[in-house]
Amino acid sequence: MAVLNKIRQRSLFLILIIALALFSFVLADLFRNSDALSARSQDTIATINGKDVKRDDFLQKVENMQRQMGPNATNTQVMNRVWDQEVRQAVYANEYEKLGLTVEKDQMRDLIKQYLSSTPEFLNEAGVFDENKLNEFIANLKEIDPQPGFLNGQPLRYSDWLNYEKSIANSGLQTNYNNLIKAGLVGTLTEGELAHKLEGDKVDLKYVQVPYSSIADSTITVSKSDISNYINSHKKEFEVEASRDLKYVEFKEVASVKDENDIKAILSKYKKGFTERNERTNKNETILPFSQVKDHENYVNVVAGSDTNFDKRFVFKSSLPKSVADTLYKLDAGAVYGPYRDGDLFKLTKIVEVKQIPDSAKVRHILIPFKGARSATPEITQTENEAKTTADSLLKVIKADKSKFPELVKAFSSDKGSVEKEGRYDWHPYNTMVPEFNEFEFEGKVGDLGIVKTIFGFHIIEIEGQKDKKKAVKVATISRKIEPSEETINKIFRDASNFEISAKDKDFETLAKESNYNIRPVNGIKALDETIPGIGNQQRPIVRWTFEEDAKVGDVKRFTIPNGYAIVQLVKKHKKGLMTPEDASATVLPKLRKEFKAKQIKERIKASNLQDVATAEKTTVRTASAVNMKNPTISGAGREPLVVGTAFALKEGETSKLIAGEKGVYIVEVTKITPAVALDNYQSFANQVERQKAGTVTTKLYNALKEASDIEDNRAKLLIQ
Repeated sequence: MAVLNKIRQRSLFLILIIALALFSFVLADLFRNSDALSARSQDTIATINGKDVKRDDFLQKVENMQRQMGPNATNTQVMNRVWDQEVRQAVYANEYEKLGLTVEKDQMRDLIKQYLSSTPEFLNEAGVFDENKLNEFIANLKEIDPQPGFLNGQPLRYSDWLNYEKSIANSGLQTNYNNLIKAGLVGTLTEGELAHKLEGDKVDLKYVQVPYSSIADSTITVSKSDISNYINSHKKEFEVEASRDLKYVEFKEVASVKDENDIKAILSKYKKGFTERNERTNKNETILPFSQVKDHENYVNVVAGSDTNFDKRFVFKSSLPKSVADTLYKLDAGAVYGPYRDGDLFKLTKIVEVKQIPDSAKVRHILIPFKGARSATPEITQTENEAKTTADSLLKVIKADKSKFPELVKAFSSDKGSVEKEGRYDWHPYNTMVPEFNEFEFEGKVGDLGIVKTIFGFHIIEIEGQKDKKKAVKVATISRKIEPSEETINKIFRDASNFEISAKDKDFETLAKESNYNIRPVNGIKALDETIPGIGNQQRPIVRWTFEEDAKVGDVKRFTIPNGYAIVQLVKKHKKGLMTPEDASATVLPKLRKEFKAKQIKERIKASNLQDVATAEKTTVRTASAVNMKNPTISGAGREPLVVGTAFALKEGETSKLIAGEKGVYIVEVTKITPAVALDNYQSFANQVERQKAGTVTTKLYNALKEASDIEDNRAKLLIQ
């Protein structure tokens, strides 16, 4: 009781202690997760030159871009495209603001007209851009908002239009800005004269080269501290993003030898014929041998359930599977060949018919479309029956007088590609046209005139010519994809699962070698990457896992990949900042070896003239003529800018000191100096310099502005999906 009384007496004190403890716990958690201190960080994708890129706005642009790029573009590709646009816009916006650059109303109108000048929705009857149609379209978008309108067949909301206008304005601003920069980059006559001299001044020289290869790499010792010092002296070259190294073993769901034999056995049954129980009727059904079949389309597509449909067109030898083309081409009608492998299919092929067919034809035609046909434009209102009646009427006219064909083409045909050629398609190979058209022109005779219905409408066709008849075959093929059976798929899953479990306790590489599994190492994976070499793109789950805080070096995890599984081990985590000496060694070692070799060579050479150096180093004195500064290449040595630059600083007859070049240590003697021919005027060279400067604006300005910008990129934290 005494203890309870004391607690009651000090209850206020205890409450304060508990409150402080809870408060300190919350503070500690906040400092561990600094983003929690700021709601801004949760809503900000990036900060570029002090301006925030908001998450919701960014994701909306990603959604719009996804529609533009289509379903084949991955989420990461789309996001990176939007990111590049955002950075470019923000970097340039900073410059526009400094200069007070804007796009005025008149320029904006001209830009929109320029961008939309060929858009059908905004053209009048004469095919000229009509600003009234554009204004009407924009007003309608605003009125029906948030419902979308349509432009070029794509849905477009009013907010999308405003963003589009903004992008056009930004493009105009960028053009204005670049033009201002270019206007300030002139080529002076002095620069023109210098350009002329760099190209025209020539020197002849003698030189001795002591190549770095004369010293074996194995004799040069480069320490870890040497590499570290080099990195610290060239920090900009070795700054890297955070990255991860991993390795993986792939378990592919591929058909086993047994699976392949089972597929071939099924095809062989159709070759011989068989009896099977029909589960629907509960009766035995006899399946005819393939050679006895008459209705090939039904047998291939329905009875055999082929993975490729029957094609009734004839084919030449060149269109048959290459591995069996000779064999199939020699077979008579009714013969069956197979099963045989063709890529990822096993096939059983029957020669249905053999015929002599022209390999090219020449025709003219009139196309009469009907409502719903593929070629029909909105103004086409006649029904299929009405179009057929029109075609029949025209055929009668043409049969009575073929000279009317060209004028009827112009009056009735909707095939714009052939109207100007009197409806003619000149010589073209077999199977160029849609099947029905192709069948008429190649299986008919020259002079035949008739009507053919295709997906485009009714064609009135006249065969004007055929040539080079040769053997063609019609084939019926039952095919089966070579796929793993359920038994094989289950085995692959078990193998992958067992490897994953074992790899968590045993050495990854040892375990893989014991089972003859191939290990694939992948280094330098970045936080926003989506491609794993060997597996392909859209591998965000693997990348995301390697960057999770809980993922530790050595951890192993199984991932589902296309047609199988990958068992992945996280090998190394690289922090953002400077490369480690180990990672940089592949780049730095050759440079330091060259530097150390140059020092050794210089220290051992005591001679000061070319012949003595050549004798001491057991080499020869070589010559080079007409060397210039614009292309600093020495005959017999290659590109050596420092050596050539040194030579141009010497007087005629003067010998240089030892020079550490790109491929070795050199000593040079200038034997002749030929100055460039003096010109009365250097304007042409000045113009050349100006063009080079203008070209630099296009290729380097943006990157320079981007490099000078302050960009904080939080996409890896907020948008990894």
